[in-house]
Amino acid sequence: MKKKILIPILALTILFTGTAFKNDFFEIAKQIEIFTTLFKEINMNYVDETNPGDLMDTAIKNMLNDLDPYTVFMNEQDIESARINNTGDFTGIGASVKTLKDKLVIIEPYKDYPADEAGLKAGDEIIKIEDFVVADFKENAGDLLRGSPGSTVKVTYVRQGKTYNAEITRQEVEVKAVPLYEMVDDKTGYIALSKFTATASLETSNALKELKADGAERLILDLRGNPGGLLREAIAIVNFFVPKDQLVVTTKSKVEKYNRTYVTQKNPIDTEIPIVVLIDGGSASASEIVSGSLQDLDRAVILGTRSFGKGLVQRPKQLTYGTQLKVTISRYYTPSGRCIQALDYWNRDEKGNAVRVDQKNYNEFKTKNGRSVFDGGGVQPDVDIADAKLSTITKAILANDYIFDYATKFYYENSVDDIKTFDFNDSDFNNFKAFLSSKKFDFETKTEVALNKALLVANEEGLDDELAKSYAQLINDLTTYKNRAIDANKAQLTSLLENEIIKRYFYREGLHEFYLANNQEITKANEILSNPGKYGSYLKP
Repeated sequence: MKKKILIPILALTILFTGTAFKNDFFEIAKQIEIFTTLFKEINMNYVDETNPGDLMDTAIKNMLNDLDPYTVFMNEQDIESARINNTGDFTGIGASVKTLKDKLVIIEPYKDYPADEAGLKAGDEIIKIEDFVVADFKENAGDLLRGSPGSTVKVTYVRQGKTYNAEITRQEVEVKAVPLYEMVDDKTGYIALSKFTATASLETSNALKELKADGAERLILDLRGNPGGLLREAIAIVNFFVPKDQLVVTTKSKVEKYNRTYVTQKNPIDTEIPIVVLIDGGSASASEIVSGSLQDLDRAVILGTRSFGKGLVQRPKQLTYGTQLKVTISRYYTPSGRCIQALDYWNRDEKGNAVRVDQKNYNEFKTKNGRSVFDGGGVQPDVDIADAKLSTITKAILANDYIFDYATKFYYENSVDDIKTFDFNDSDFNNFKAFLSSKKFDFETKTEVALNKALLVANEEGLDDELAKSYAQLINDLTTYKNRAIDANKAQLTSLLENEIIKRYFYREGLHEFYLANNQEITKANEILSNPGKYGSYLKP
């Protein structure tokens, strides 16, 4: 049976009224007409039965793939997930879950929430939810874990090769924006801010006030691994430390109405308290607005490694049938005028990946005190902790989940009773290397990629025989290097292993406690704050 294709005239009318498109009316109308005609003919005349919905979904996704990864089409389930991310609460089993092809893996059960109380552990592989086999489920199987408070869900999971069953009672789960705030010593307070949810500024304000009441005269604000969230919460948090009516961030767009200037709206809590902000490659978006603006205003010393560089602003646009387009409308700029966007999605490498701005093309800007800062993507810290920047081999190990998998193995083979006495020693590290070897771990360096390309060119030019011996020697040297690379990155890998293992025994709360006693960035931050002269020197030209 032939299906009628209805062209959304209302949508076209709305589209053409947008001022941003006034110069493209004819081209947009032309391309829409071409597409709808093509779509109709395909569905009416193709030799086999077609699914218009699937074809359209593929067309939309492929079109958006040419843009940035933040411009996305969202169905009703996606919209609900986005709401959860912004509010920080949802109804479910109380665990972070990773979706794989044939299973769901428990990444982290939250302490005293349903999954934890039902006995589930990090590393458990859920293979069945009620009567649904995860491997056969076509949609996002993780959605099956959600439901109304008080309802139950039966799961079948695999742990260390054995199969178990559990019944979990769902409840409202509140994921805190501030998982920990505590005094590092008698004068230094510490606040870990994990995400900019709707309650982030309230939680941070309460934490700051309590720490000050406990005697805090200086502050460490930890934004490492914070992927961002709500812009208004970022501005509110900056406002705690700078006066009212202070410029925090601007957005610039080709659409005039999206050009915005954001300033602080309230009286601050404390404009004098010395602050060190911790960032890393996982600090993005709202985290970069907070760290970048405090840096530009010379209000804090930034410590760690360069942040992610997510300086693109999205806005949801309602579509028909409960769907939505989250579209990039503008870019963020810090008070000095820096754009924090790192990747250029209009220029891609041979693999189709967006490229970073070349350092030689960075532009210089000035902070309030006249210090030089640069664009080029992300926030470059005032104090760079080189050891905190992930090496190539560490990234490869993380990408293969070997840190996570080894922590699971360690948990079932060892007992740890006290955070203070926990020690991941040389013997443990050797066991980790043996674990990697058993997994036949290998990784390809950029040098190997370049050498392989060079050999292909040499082959085309008939020079491969001449270069074969030298090429073989270079590959042999690289293999030797890779064998040594694990030991060369021992400190970094040990730190990551310790963090993952600590979470297995003492949950996220224990991890932050472990951080306060052992983390080099926190130790360095406290050292700077404890020396007013040194702290002040970082804020001067």
